[in-house]
Amino acid sequence: MFRTPQVILFSEDVPRAAAFYSRLGFTETFRVPAEGEPIHVDLVLDGYKVGIASVASTRDDHGLDPVPEGQRAAVILWTDDAAAAYAELTAGGAPALAAPHTWLDRLLIAWTADPDGNPIQLVQHLR
Repeated sequence: MFRTPQVILFSEDVPRAAAFYSRLGFTETFRVPAEGEPIHVDLVLDGYKVGIASVASTRDDHGLDPVPEGQRAAVILWTDDAAAAYAELTAGGAPALAAPHTWLDRLLIAWTADPDGNPIQLVQHLR
């Protein structure tokens, strides 16, 4: 009945948010409008799709009232080196929400956030 799930994150600055996820390795697959300031951008990484939608467009075009910032959803990114990824992202200006720490004796987890405050969890399997 359903297919092709996707998460949409709301942003006051779609180009800024799309650029942030592009730096994480996501590839842009869709943009509206095709030229000029976008109101929606879809990006994909390893088959996982994230959409970035304009708060204003979501209100004006669809009648919704999205919360434009804060910890509304989390994007989880698996990596081979959570500590290095965390260091690189925070050095680049991403906020340090939680330094790398062991969880359940089998994962190394760190938390940062995207430009709109959505938490980004960096996860590494410990050997």
